[in-house]
Amino acid sequence: MRVLLVEDELSLSRYVKQGLEEEGYAVDAALDGDEALEALRMTSYDVVLLDIMIPAMSGLELCKWIRGRGLATAVVMVTARDAVEDRVRGLDVGADDYLVKPFAFEELLARVRAVSRRSREFPRSPVLSVADLSLDTVSKTVSRGGLSFELPAKEFALLECLIREPDRVFSRQLIAERLWDASSYTESNVVDVYIRNLRRKIDDPFSLKLIHTVRGMGYKLSSKGEDALT
Repeated sequence: MRVLLVEDELSLSRYVKQGLEEEGYAVDAALDGDEALEALRMTSYDVVLLDIMIPAMSGLELCKWIRGRGLATAVVMVTARDAVEDRVRGLDVGADDYLVKPFAFEELLARVRAVSRRSREFPRSPVLSVADLSLDTVSKTVSRGGLSFELPAKEFALLECLIREPDRVFSRQLIAERLWDASSYTESNVVDVYIRNLRRKIDDPFSLKLIHTVRGMGYKLSSKGEDALT
């Protein structure tokens, strides 16, 4: 899942960005409204964490721009302004939720999960399954054939990306855009490395292979068919 963090307080921005990345999110950070606007024009985001009081362009104006373009991106206002009228203004311009500073990081995570589920119309059950593979988005656990797996955050995020849309072919570029921020991802075989790690854990011990290579296109998670050889 890709997140745009718009926060002009540098120490808080770094703290939240690091915390989200440790949870497996791909995070781009903007320090003002102009940077955020440029990022939104270049990249598709699942969630925007948006401070109201930012330089160049206020969070309210930016939220209006997002909604005016018809983007389905979920918006969480994050601000020190906790008056009722401020919360109402944020919601009226199209924000999906409102979080007041100071906040517990666990609450921010919960709100990000909640708005992303609503914006993408995810199923109510936190457990996603294909064949005998199950992934619990709340407990962050994975199981298959009676075996449980502990996956690092990026591997879990990659598997979640694939299992949410079974049979869909994801290009390496699309996977990279969803899992890595723009500054850290480079044109390399990093996606292939993570796919190999996942296969070793959730496919190699089983006769039915779920992660498939689609020649010249990318990867998909499916209980049907064999790999197309690369």
